[in-house]
Amino acid sequence: MPLKESPSQTAGPYVHIGCLPQTAGLEPRGMGAQLGGEVPEDAVTLDLTVYDGAGDVVRDALIEIWQSTDAHQHWARQATDLETGVARFETVKPVAQAGQAPHLLVWIVARGINLGLTTRVYFPDENNEGDPVLGLAGKRAETLVAERTNAGYAHVIHLQGPMETVFFDV
Repeated sequence: MPLKESPSQTAGPYVHIGCLPQTAGLEPRGMGAQLGGEVPEDAVTLDLTVYDGAGDVVRDALIEIWQSTDAHQHWARQATDLETGVARFETVKPVAQAGQAPHLLVWIVARGINLGLTTRVYFPDENNEGDPVLGLAGKRAETLVAERTNAGYAHVIHLQGPMETVFFDV
């Protein structure tokens, strides 16, 4: 008799404690919110905010970013602020590689999400024309481009609805 696949489980209300214990006031060993080394002088700030299908801020998401520079691959993990819902990253700005515009790979987990969601964030002050992945998004490409702010960059991720962010099936 063939076995049925078990349903995936959502990342419950304890995602912060399991992945970033310091958000619950616990002192982890060897695990920080900003991983990947010291932040260089030329770092950029990126504020990410996640909205659910009802248009409410998701205040308990966990977000990872990945990007490549000329010599290294960098990543960081940050929980959204429990009050504002913003996850702030200070990181190096990625470089264009392999015919693609500079971008960050973004992975999101939160309650109600069965599997982590993967998307990208592009920068408005870069030459994004000709990026093959951004081109596949068509009219929805705007959901992948951050806004320039006085503090750096800000990007809004919509999990559902008319402005739903483009997510990748990886």
